[in-house]
This record gives sequence, C-alpha cells and structure tokens, in this order.
Amino acid sequence: EYQGLVKHTGGCHCGAVRFEVWASADLHIFDCNCSICKKKQNRHFIVPASRFKLLKGAESITTYTFNTHKAQHTFWIAPHCLDEGTVRSVVVEEFNGSDWEKAIKEHKTIKSMSKE
Repeated sequence: EYQGLVKHTGGCHCGAVRFEVWASADLHIFDCNCSICKKKQNRHFIVPASRFKLLKGAESITTYTFNTHKAQHTFWIAPHCLDEGTVRSVVVEEFNGSDWEKAIKEHKTIKSMSKE
C-alpha cells in the first residue's frame, strides 16, 4: 500500500486484460495530440512502473507501430479503462505529442510522474 494513494483496478472491455495501479484519487490526465492518440482518442495518466501490476492478459497485449516503426505502443494506463468508484476528480493537461521529441524533453510534469 502507498500512503495517500488509492488502488485503482481496470482492464479492457472484453476482460482479457486486468490491471491494478496505485495513484491519486485525483487523476492528472494527459491529452496527447500525436497522430495515434488523436485517432484513437486516447488520454493517459502516468505512474512509476513499481505502482503498476498486470493481473492477467499479458498474452493478449500486442505492440502497435506505424510510419517509421520507431515508436512502439504496447500498453498505457487509460483512465476510461478504470473500474468505477476510485476516481474523485480529473484534471486534463494538453501534451504536444505531435512534436514528441521536443515536448517530452521539456515536459516536467510527465518526467516527475514517471519517477519513483
């Protein structure tokens, strides 16, 4: 258990993938404008890997690549995949993923949220 955090659970619609993640009840969500996130209407929240646990479905997760195939999209914690009852509030912050290299270097919030 992590002090000040709640255990969120979630998964995909068909139930093949289930996970748990320790995070604040007040979620800080990133709305990325890169081509894949815009097309799929993805929003993300970020936690250190140590606070994420895949409960089932590793064999159902695939990696998606496109264009130059440098970016590999395997799995992300999407707020719309969380089960109900643990989220108190949501703040959405825009992220300029269409200029990924520059944005990820300059974005202090994302860097701090992914650290232990």
